[in-house]
Amino acid sequence: MDTRISAKWVQDVQIREAEFADLPAMEWEGEFKHFRNLYAEAYRRTQRHLGVIWLALLPQKGLIGQVFIQLNSERPEMADGKDQAYLYGFRIRPSYRGQGLGTRMMTHVEDDLRWRGFTRLTLNVAVDNLQAQNLYARLGYEVVAPEPGIWSYVDHLGRRRWVEEPAFRMEKHL
Repeated sequence: MDTRISAKWVQDVQIREAEFADLPAMEWEGEFKHFRNLYAEAYRRTQRHLGVIWLALLPQKGLIGQVFIQLNSERPEMADGKDQAYLYGFRIRPSYRGQGLGTRMMTHVEDDLRWRGFTRLTLNVAVDNLQAQNLYARLGYEVVAPEPGIWSYVDHLGRRRWVEEPAFRMEKHL
């Protein structure tokens, strides 16, 4: 596995758990404000030790990446609270992609999950997201099942939105 850092600035990135005050920045200047309620619920889950949100911050630039992890879910094949966790959101700002930050963040997430006693990490990746598929495959993830990718959420205006995003379920033994 090639885990070299390909850009010097990646070494300056701070990866830390999200705090309540980070929630507005996670919307990326309004681009993802429709996920405001999702982010708030994810943060509440962290407060109950049911999840973790990792943020990548670059000095002078701010938030450039975020990863959402469920430690336990209603779908035990995704996250069972003891052995298997589920990565359900991973975003890096476009101008910082392909330079080693994704690898660094995934390594951080995997190390943290091992420390917590988890032995597997599951994630879904959109069938049309080849860049992410390549990253995960390079890091040792294997496709284990198709996922229909049909889900819904309540946006910042209180409207239910439905998403259909066919995906591959991938897993890695940590």
